[in-house]
Amino acid sequence: MKNIKYSLIYSFLGFSTLNLLMACGSPKEEKKIVQETKQTPTLATDSIRWMQPSYTLSLPGELKPYEEVQVYAKVNGFVQKLHVDRGAYVHKNQLLAVLEAPEMGQQYVADKAAQEKMHSDYRFAEQAYARLKEASATEGAVSPIELERAQSLLLRAKSAYEASKAGTGRSAQMQQYLQIVAPFEGRISQRNVSVGALVGPGGSNMALFHIRQDHKLRLTLSIPEKHAASIPDDLAASFTVSSLPGETFTAKLSRSAGGIDRDHRSLTLEFDVNNSQYKLQGGEYAQVNLQLKRKTGSFWVPLSSVVRAPSGNFIMQLEDQSLQRIPIREGIQLDSLVEVFGNVQKDMQILRKASEEIKEGKLNNNE
Repeated sequence: MKNIKYSLIYSFLGFSTLNLLMACGSPKEEKKIVQETKQTPTLATDSIRWMQPSYTLSLPGELKPYEEVQVYAKVNGFVQKLHVDRGAYVHKNQLLAVLEAPEMGQQYVADKAAQEKMHSDYRFAEQAYARLKEASATEGAVSPIELERAQSLLLRAKSAYEASKAGTGRSAQMQQYLQIVAPFEGRISQRNVSVGALVGPGGSNMALFHIRQDHKLRLTLSIPEKHAASIPDDLAASFTVSSLPGETFTAKLSRSAGGIDRDHRSLTLEFDVNNSQYKLQGGEYAQVNLQLKRKTGSFWVPLSSVVRAPSGNFIMQLEDQSLQRIPIREGIQLDSLVEVFGNVQKDMQILRKASEEIKEGKLNNNE
């Protein structure tokens, strides 16, 4: 029991001595540890790059018939005969339907009779004037006032005759409107009337036919404003449609709106699509891939270098161990890089990972 007591005393003294030695460590070593703790970590930098990369932009588009129209009757009449039905393929100026309007025929006969009467009056006035003019060659045979009156009657008869001809021409033209013809080559997608229906402005005012030209289609899509300057003149589009998931179609740029739409802040492009095999239906939505490229180079930085703060976007330049915020505007984003515009230069050193917490000014590595 006595030996156990002495062992406990020696163990306590040894433990106290060890703590005392540790507490009496070197002051220099302690200061070194503090300095190493407070030392500023090294900031990784990257260079601003001047690049002109090509990139793929995927957008939704819409396939539309190259030409599409609703065919209405210009004059009032009853449908007498229909020559085509839904799905029929028609040529330009092909007869589609015939209307009947008996009152129009009667109007044409009346106008034609009036024209013939006016023509007779005009011929009589012309002959009368010619005779008086011939007689006026003999001095005193015809007074000047009589000759002038005959000339005035001639001009009046001529004007009446010309007006009657115009009226007859109008009646004849209105009769031609009773024949409904195709305005262009295409397919009848809708037939909305039957024989006997009253059509025209005073009738149902319903379209007789809907014609669409689908052997050639228009692919229409809107390019966001920031990509509008990256469109080459020979731009090609590849696209897919949900109805044919295993096929990819191509088309060349045909026309551009030429300006940014104010409401949607986009540029509308159109591609003409050859559909001679009628694989595409027209009216479908398409997923379009475009290969775009800036016409000149621009500056690019890592995406992590851009700080998006309430006061504005900026990057941080490191020069001569000093940090400075450079305001920028963002352009196109490409994978881990983003296009920037502002007071930047090629090979400028910037922080690879910037944040709002990093302050501007000189770096101080020692406290």
